[in-house]
Amino acid sequence: MWADDPASRAMGMELLDLSPGGAVVAMTVREDMVNGYGMAHGGLVATLADSAFALACNSRGARTVAAGFDVSFLEAGRLGDRLVATARETALRGRSGIYDVTVVREGGEVVAEFRGRSRTLAR
Repeated sequence: MWADDPASRAMGMELLDLSPGGAVVAMTVREDMVNGYGMAHGGLVATLADSAFALACNSRGARTVAAGFDVSFLEAGRLGDRLVATARETALRGRSGIYDVTVVREGGEVVAEFRGRSRTLAR
């Protein structure tokens, strides 16, 4: 799945870790990723979290898609920041899952919290 993801690749994302129900993905905020206030565009921070979520919910080998997500922004990312998204499975029941993703600025300051809901496709 990761090898066939041109959107994540175009944003310069790196897969740092993958485990059953979990994933860690990083991205450095570039000039073309900031808004008019010089902050990382919220949609791109959400995209980083969504990519980590996608990897985590597909890590068990079943084809799984997003059913929805919510994101809360706590701090602004800035030009040059390396953001790291850590996704972890919090519930998996049948074909439905819940995943939490924390996006931090390298060094530990939390930038965003994301909760994704997944649905495994019928075979």
